[in-house]
Amino acid sequence: MSIEDIYSLYLSSSKICTDTRNISKNSLFFCLKGENYDGNIFAKKALELGASYVIIDDSKYFKDNSNYILVKNSVKTLQELAIFHRSKLKAKIIAITGSNGKTTSKELIYSVLSQKFKTFSTVGNLNNHIGVPLSILSLSTETEIGIIEMGANHLNEIKILCEIANPQIGYITNFGKAHLAGFGSEISIVRGKSELYNYLKLTNGLAFINGNDKKQLKLTQKNKKYIFGNSEKADLNIKPININSNKIVVRYNNFDFETNMIGSYNFSNVSVAVAFGLFFKIPKKIILKGLKRYNPNNNRSEWLRKGSNLILMDAYNANPSSMNASIDAFIENTEKNRILILGDMEELGKYSKSEHQKIANKLEKIDIEFVILVGEKFSKVEYGNDNFKKFNNSKEVSKFINNKKWNNKNFLLKGSRKNKLEKIKF
Repeated sequence: MSIEDIYSLYLSSSKICTDTRNISKNSLFFCLKGENYDGNIFAKKALELGASYVIIDDSKYFKDNSNYILVKNSVKTLQELAIFHRSKLKAKIIAITGSNGKTTSKELIYSVLSQKFKTFSTVGNLNNHIGVPLSILSLSTETEIGIIEMGANHLNEIKILCEIANPQIGYITNFGKAHLAGFGSEISIVRGKSELYNYLKLTNGLAFINGNDKKQLKLTQKNKKYIFGNSEKADLNIKPININSNKIVVRYNNFDFETNMIGSYNFSNVSVAVAFGLFFKIPKKIILKGLKRYNPNNNRSEWLRKGSNLILMDAYNANPSSMNASIDAFIENTEKNRILILGDMEELGKYSKSEHQKIANKLEKIDIEFVILVGEKFSKVEYGNDNFKKFNNSKEVSKFINNKKWNNKNFLLKGSRKNKLEKIKF
């Protein structure tokens, strides 16, 4: 069956589905395979639950009826379907990648642009070789702007995602120490993320650049670009300020954009949202409204009150760059009674031991009441402070905290997803 024929089935279906737990009547079900799963075994069940067609890539699961479509590779077919659908869309596609802050930037930009345009943004963490095609296939012909988040842990991944999404505009938040195990080095991280710049260069697309980042300016010398930031080279001079508050405020042309966010690392996230709003000619007061209606959630820089304790929940994920930024923001916004609960940072490969030790060394120099380290990797760090304690998992931490009966404390929770620090009970 040709991709055009599959596209006709897609247009007449209720949605694309890859998980039988989310089946709806008349959906088009893709049986995807990975290292630890094989969706082909669920083909029959998908049809029983209401799917109109199933796309499989293993002939032993094929049944001789019109509801089964056998292809060479289900993942590749999903990607080709997304590319074909993208060719039919008139939407302006904005691609966002980077080591840290891409989800927050995406949400802020969406909060601003969706006030004026029919806007779609990546849902959850659908930012990989499967998530990006699913995101593109979620766009309708009426969508005016699509904001597509792109994640990667190896070289050539961003290149492939760009070929699927075909963005006209791209933004890289930063280059940090994320997925070092896959990329192999910080140099490779820069090369990998810069595949977005390379694609835009080839397609005459526009790169949004933080003018305060000299590395990004250097890498985009031959790109068509739109520069924002507190820089002489900026098209939009947006500078960070605070007004009687720890919350992030940025200023453009004597107009202050106030937010509900903390942490100096969020200045760039807020600034790029303002820059996109101004680029798309949204009035400053409307941009401000969009920024203020965004509240950090989903365990990302989220302030929570538990009894008399205040918790900065930033436990969605972690790498050395974001870990340091979270610690700095926490120290900036609390004066005393500080307790840090930090979980292992994953995917660091040969750099894991040294990067975890660097965090411990940093904490020994800061005025902190207590430090709780969680996980196998942090269990190997060395320190000389009596106020450090190690635990294997979140359950052990919960028990320790409840036995302590801490009150009126400020907690920071930061770690990779594997640690599940959000499950700690206070």
